[in-house]
Amino acid sequence: MANSYLNKTFSSSGSLTTWTFSAWVKKCKADENGAIFAAYTDGSNHDRIIINSNGTLSWYAYTSGSYVGNKNTNRVFRDINAWYNIVCQWNTTSGTASERMRIWINGVEETSFAAETNPGSSASSNFNNHNRQHIIGSAVGSLSGTAEYFNGYISHAAFVDGQALAPTVFGETDSTSGIWKFKGPSGVTWGTNGFHLKFENSGALGTDSSGNTNTFTVNGNLKQALDTPSNVYCTMNSLDNYYPASTFTTGNNSIGTAGSRRSYNTGTLGVSSGKWYWE
Repeated sequence: MANSYLNKTFSSSGSLTTWTFSAWVKKCKADENGAIFAAYTDGSNHDRIIINSNGTLSWYAYTSGSYVGNKNTNRVFRDINAWYNIVCQWNTTSGTASERMRIWINGVEETSFAAETNPGSSASSNFNNHNRQHIIGSAVGSLSGTAEYFNGYISHAAFVDGQALAPTVFGETDSTSGIWKFKGPSGVTWGTNGFHLKFENSGALGTDSSGNTNTFTVNGNLKQALDTPSNVYCTMNSLDNYYPASTFTTGNNSIGTAGSRRSYNTGTLGVSSGKWYWE
């Protein structure tokens, strides 16, 4: 999604105090900002969930030029082979300040933050506001500002309007490996502006599968990928690039080299023995 995004402006506002967002994401470039989900009007009114160039995750609500809420993790997320399940829960009806804005990564709640501003009771978010353009894969969409496209893959972007849901609705721990794995949300009441973008139709990637028909508009040259949270493909490793200084595109599946006979790059899946396949 390095130069593309999806966007939608809702016809009416949903709950501005209670909602849940979940997405599975895989970065292709570690050292640049990449917005996963944003609600934007202008530089003084926007919410943003973004992986920063230093690998940390930021989620903030910014209204009338001030932070309503802000969380910036100390933990970094730089693995370009891994799918991360990011769940953000906004629930300003909670009587506990620290539980009004919560983040889980692969089922584990983030509790250590470099910056933290807890929203006030019943504070409103820009997300779910019909006066804001909602964008997946960019910070500003079609509006003016720094695009901060998400350079990577996004799968199963889900927004639940009016409910604060646990991460176990969107994933579960594998009983054998202990790894957090994808689980399709079921039995969910999506609410008015809820949506579930599976990206399963290559000709209509913005299709909403929640039943609400909250379909997003596709912008740019967005492409469907076979790489999914349930079937991780080997791509080229953009982190192992100091000497060859290659350029990576097409989801780290295309490489431009400097032409030196010593140029080389490695893949993201290492092998030593057993059966394996790489195409």
